[in-house]
Amino acid sequence: MSAKSNEHSSHDDKLPIRMLHDRVLVRQDATEGERRSGGGILIPATAAVGRRLAWADVVAVGQNVRTVEPGDRVLYDPEDRAEVEVRGTAYVLMRERDLHAVAADRFEGSEDSTGLYL
Repeated sequence: MSAKSNEHSSHDDKLPIRMLHDRVLVRQDATEGERRSGGGILIPATAAVGRRLAWADVVAVGQNVRTVEPGDRVLYDPEDRAEVEVRGTAYVLMRERDLHAVAADRFEGSEDSTGLYL
């Protein structure tokens, strides 16, 4: 298997699926609902906000995906998503081109990279 395996980063068992082509499977952050602003103000889940992008962890990638690997954190539009449940866990399925940014440990220490691509 290549470095882009389809293993879940926090489980030893493999996902019972294999991603195809340019598809990316991500697990959403569990920060749905209330959140805090940078100044510490509690923002309720019912507060109306503009279009807000979300972060997620990549758990599997297709063979044609070139810019992300399992374990990376990616920024995506949660309104433009397809959800799927695998073994009781909810995931989001998208194309690589629908990702807005990637943040990964492998970018740290790289002289020509900030670690975040927008």
